Amino acid sequence: MDVGIKIIDSRGAACPGPITDLARAYRNSKVGDIFEMWATDKGVKADTQAWATKTGNEILETREDPDKIVIRIKINKR
Repeated sequence: MDVGIKIIDSRGAACPGPITDLARAYRNSKVGDIFEMWATDKGVKADTQAWATKTGNEILETREDPDKIVIRIKINKR
């Protein structure tokens, strides 16, 4: 079954906005969901890694596109 990717668009939001957006999406997630977070705040990389470690979820990819930072997160634990 293809779970699809859920976009979390946090471009333009400063800390703690992107993590707040991620936490809000996480509340409605299921194990196996994939989130793709878009952000422009450079701190999002470290913040998202810390969040994933704390919650038991997995960062699949982190990359910097010309206009945004893209982080893919797999929900492994609820």
